Amino acid sequence: MSAAVTSLREVRWQDLEVLAELETELFGTEAWSLTSWWGELAGRPRREYLLAEDDEGIVGYAGLDHGGEVSDVMTIAVLPRARRTGLGRRLLEELVARSVAAGADRLLLEVRADNDAARGLYAARGFDLLQTRRGYYPGGVDALVLALDLTQETT
Repeated sequence: MSAAVTSLREVRWQDLEVLAELETELFGTEAWSLTSWWGELAGRPRREYLLAEDDEGIVGYAGLDHGGEVSDVMTIAVLPRARRTGLGRRLLEELVARSVAAGADRLLLEVRADNDAARGLYAARGFDLLQTRRGYYPGGVDALVLALDLTQETT
């Protein structure tokens, strides 16, 4: 079991090599490359990324794209040693709060149809199915596009 998360902080350029390695461990062939990470961080302030750390290092990360009335979750990832600790929920809540603060009315995300843990997290938070993209992921797995109404959220 992982130590308690001690901090959430903004991703820095110095974090990118480690994040690219973690991406490969977590997402295999669907992982973002180091070049992709550089591009994402270069997109600030429209793109916003944060990571969670404990006493042993990075345990999770998440990111947003702020597009005016709509924000998009770009990624949420939790390392295996920190799963089932509430970290995914904490990262999601931070993304919701940042979206509201940026003036978004809606938060969108895409999740693999076979990712039951993530789907449960999003359903519990009130995300609704907006669209299904059939066979979107390798192996023919559907992508589910989900939306959360932010108009009733408070900062």
